[in-house]
Amino acid sequence: MSEEARALAVEASQIADHEGATDVVALAVGSVLDVADYFVIAGASNRRLVRRVVEEVEARCRERLGRSPVRSEGVREQEWVLLDYGDVVVHVFLEEIRGFYEIERLYGDVDTLDWSPAGSSD
Repeated sequence: MSEEARALAVEASQIADHEGATDVVALAVGSVLDVADYFVIAGASNRRLVRRVVEEVEARCRERLGRSPVRSEGVREQEWVLLDYGDVVVHVFLEEIRGFYEIERLYGDVDTLDWSPAGSSD
C-alpha cells in the first residue's frame, strides 16, 4: 500500500468527518482485494448531506492532493455514492442504505486506518 493511497484515505476521511458524515471508517482492504488499497466508508443522514460530503471530498482532494476520481457512481441518486480513485474507494451512504448493506462487516478482518489528525499508524 502506497503512502499516496494512505494520504488520500486519511484526507477523504477527515473531510467527510468535518462535513458532518457519521461513523467514518477507513479500511485497509489491500490485503484482501486487488482493486484498491483502502475503502473509506461514511454515513449521512439525508441526501443533501451525501451530496455535500461527496462534493467536498472531490474538491478538496483535487485541491490538496491533486487527485480526482477515475469514476463515480450513484451521484444522481445520492443514496450510495462511490468515488473511485483507483487505490482508494470512497463510499458515502445514506444511513439506512449503509445499514442494509453492512459493507464494513464484509471486511471485518482487515486493519482500520487511524485517520484522526494525530493518527499515524494502521
